[in-house]
Amino acid sequence: MNSAVPWGNEVGFQVTKVERGHVWGLQPWAENLVGDPDTGVIHGGVITTFLDNLSGMACTAAMTKLRFVATIDLRIDYMRPAEKGLDIIGEAECYRVTKSVCFTRAWAYHGTRDKLIATSAGTFAINKPRFGSQSPQGKTLP
Repeated sequence: MNSAVPWGNEVGFQVTKVERGHVWGLQPWAENLVGDPDTGVIHGGVITTFLDNLSGMACTAAMTKLRFVATIDLRIDYMRPAEKGLDIIGEAECYRVTKSVCFTRAWAYHGTRDKLIATSAGTFAINKPRFGSQSPQGKTLP
């Protein structure tokens, strides 16, 4: 799944576990991701994009056929700033799939969910592949 998200390769985003409708990931702390040099805190946009990508992957993991999804709406609630030098753990769950839309919730935290940095709620459009489209692994999709 990492190969499907070029942004993830640029910032070091890693998928650590995948189950049906559920994806976990890690966003390593890095100097080039800092939004405030005085505090060393990772930029909020990195956290938003991290949760968005995990949520989209959770949608894909929830479906029986490989389909691509696109973000319709994503709400982020920040609970506290990330801590300098600490990696961020992310978890996303796709809790409902309809014919055309998936619904998600996700969490970013340090260590455990007791140290929440942010939460998200999202909706994603399910896109049917175009004839002859290929998966990130190069397989032609039905």
